Amino acid sequence: MSTLHFASALLPSGWADDVQVVVTDQTITKVTAGVAPGPHDEHHELAIPGIASLHSHAFQRGMAGLAETRGNSADTFWTWRETMYRFALEMTPEDVEAVATLLYAEMLEQGYTRVGEFHYLHHDHDGAPYTNPAEMATRIVRAAEITGIGLTLLPSFYAHSSFGGAAPHAGQRRFICSIDQFAKLTDGTRTAVRALPGANVGIAPHSLRAATPDELRAIAPLAENGPVHIHAAEQTREVEECVAWSGRRPVEWLLEHGPVDRHWCLIHATHMTEAETIALATSGAVAGLCPVTEASLGDGIFPAREFLGAGGRFGIGTDSNVLVGVTDELRQLEYGQRLKHRERNVLSGGPGVSTGRALFDAALIGGAQALAQPTVGLQANARADIVTLDTGHPSLAGRHGDANLDGWIFAAGAGAVDTVWASGAKVVENGRHVLRQKARDAFNATVRRLVA
Repeated sequence: MSTLHFASALLPSGWADDVQVVVTDQTITKVTAGVAPGPHDEHHELAIPGIASLHSHAFQRGMAGLAETRGNSADTFWTWRETMYRFALEMTPEDVEAVATLLYAEMLEQGYTRVGEFHYLHHDHDGAPYTNPAEMATRIVRAAEITGIGLTLLPSFYAHSSFGGAAPHAGQRRFICSIDQFAKLTDGTRTAVRALPGANVGIAPHSLRAATPDELRAIAPLAENGPVHIHAAEQTREVEECVAWSGRRPVEWLLEHGPVDRHWCLIHATHMTEAETIALATSGAVAGLCPVTEASLGDGIFPAREFLGAGGRFGIGTDSNVLVGVTDELRQLEYGQRLKHRERNVLSGGPGVSTGRALFDAALIGGAQALAQPTVGLQANARADIVTLDTGHPSLAGRHGDANLDGWIFAAGAGAVDTVWASGAKVVENGRHVLRQKARDAFNATVRRLVA
């Protein structure tokens, strides 16, 4: 058991002063406000809950910044994807573990305490399954175990290159599974996470491009009441091809045939009509938004104001991991809306409401739902995922309450996160993960070889 004391902390009921938090066996067992620190309490100034990156492709952290030279024709998501395929084809299981380990350490340093790993790099270089079908998933589990981050592992079903069951191409060979192979992979993934406290498993049909309706129905029982994540409507070309195939737009098709409910998370959902936006908001599903990656790939801007106005829930993800940070995603989400609507504080929700607080609360709740975490935040029975901010940071000086979140998200940039506990273990102190240098050295050696 350990006891922490915070001069100020964001609880589910709001900000409170002089908060004592008791942690037992990875879980918060008691929270008391208005008490002086005890002689054995570890004291900090300002605490907030850790939140989830609900959508990550860990291996892509290794290629961050390697697709920023313009080709002979227009650079798009589709040309970036070819670079990603070439990078993925070179990676060994050891490479994946090294890259994911640094990524997860970086996530923790930036205030993420759980990751939803949408995992589709499954097979050996030639496309043949490893002796252990879940070899790559096991490496992801190992990276989470080493760093301490919470893990929801979402093995991805990927069978086709485009709508209507089109044959996959050679660059996708490490992703491709039959239904039987995917069942074995999912079973192996569940075995791999058993040794990791608090970890859970869902499934991730990659997209309507990659899975036929019959395949979606066949793999659905493998979720076993866990989360179901799927990419949808990220690109306008995807929407056009989906209409040509089915007569329906991607989100429209999923809402009609899913069945999409609170267990589902639609990643991106960038290009929706007004009717789709309202229907998704009322379905109970979470929109998995990855604003930095969506900007990096030129995807477009999610209709966030309309979606939230209809009661929709969202979480944030780091996706391609080209830039890793809670504040980067939330700031980009709001700034995209400001550019689109030519207004300020678009997503605050109403007069006098802090935009930083509104964004943070929504991402905390939506991320927890998308990763099937029933209790989050600084409250009893929640996993002890706690982040302290450095009140000496210039962008937090003199702030109180919600102004701390506004200063952190919109002004502080890097360096404002001080200490992080993940599942009750202190994994970040003075802004540095305990394994930062070791993880960085292994990552650098791996990427130098891959780039060469």
